[in-house]
Amino acid sequence: MQPRDRLNAKEIQVATLVWQGLTNKDIAAVLCTSEQVVKNYLRTTFDKLGVWTRLELALYVASHGGANWRAQMREGAEAQQPGWRRAGDEGSVPYPDAAPKAATASGSTA
Repeated sequence: MQPRDRLNAKEIQVATLVWQGLTNKDIAAVLCTSEQVVKNYLRTTFDKLGVWTRLELALYVASHGGANWRAQMREGAEAQQPGWRRAGDEGSVPYPDAAPKAATASGSTA
């Protein structure tokens, strides 16, 4: 059993979002929860994987097939937990890269 197998669905989702470069605030928005809850998920994830920092977590996810973690999470979404949003659910954006990004330069002309 690998350390990754000890993570629950939320911890996997948080780890994947950290790997994608999201901040705690952004992750909290995706999960519809508070930043403190995200910090709690990170702490337990760090403990289970034996990492100390977000960078180490991102490197762990990347080196253990991070792109596949998302697919595995979708498969596990059958047993949905509160706050879990699946792709295709109305109004849900399970991953930030799934939503179109708004232009950040306001008032600029092309």
